Amino acid sequence: MSAGAQAPVIVAEGLSKRFGEREALRGVGLRVSAGELVAIVGPNGAGKTTLLSILAGVQRPSAGTVSGAGAGRAAGWAPQQPALYGRLSVAENLRLFARLEGLADPAGAVARMLAQTGLQERADERVERLSGGNRQRVNVALGLIAEPPALALDEPTSALDPGQRERLWEFVGGLARAGTAVLFSTHHLGEVRHHATRAIVLADGELLFDDTPARLIEQTGGERDFEGAFVAFLKARGH
Repeated sequence: MSAGAQAPVIVAEGLSKRFGEREALRGVGLRVSAGELVAIVGPNGAGKTTLLSILAGVQRPSAGTVSGAGAGRAAGWAPQQPALYGRLSVAENLRLFARLEGLADPAGAVARMLAQTGLQERADERVERLSGGNRQRVNVALGLIAEPPALALDEPTSALDPGQRERLWEFVGGLARAGTAVLFSTHHLGEVRHHATRAIVLADGELLFDDTPARLIEQTGGERDFEGAFVAFLKARGH
């Protein structure tokens, strides 16, 4: 398992998750270090969202453990469908979540996140009036407001146009350079090659690959882009 030389900020061991008769995750383990950008990819139903939500403490595993470098959850959480209140302003949404997190200085946390996400000029604007890209920035800010050492993003660019996607990745890359570990799921597989330092491939709840995107391409002949390598990798394993 590749996780860099630093001490891990997330350690997950033997994660399994059952929903009735269906096993969404089976014995998944991973370690993530500060500043890593980890893509979690796989077919629909592979267990990507389940894994991310367990790492963020939103769901509990049926078996296995997750530990993190910070207090509380191992990772902050930015779901695919933002949990935003459209009729509240950006600052009001941040203030509400700062209080829900039990932060000692909600006002300071709001000011910090507005600066970090570049949303100071939008602070008093109602969320329902924001562009998709700015709504996603608010969504990410909510996941970061308690200053977790890692952030889990579920399909962060799915509803964004190409320009919005590029601006979001510039922001996420800045988080990673500043030391936040970022784990993200995506169906835009070009984003994995361009932005991820590491790729995790899930299929039917099992972890099949954990290494660099370049290594996956090498394993499948070295002549394909990441999407082609991903498809060939799954086909070779019967998926």
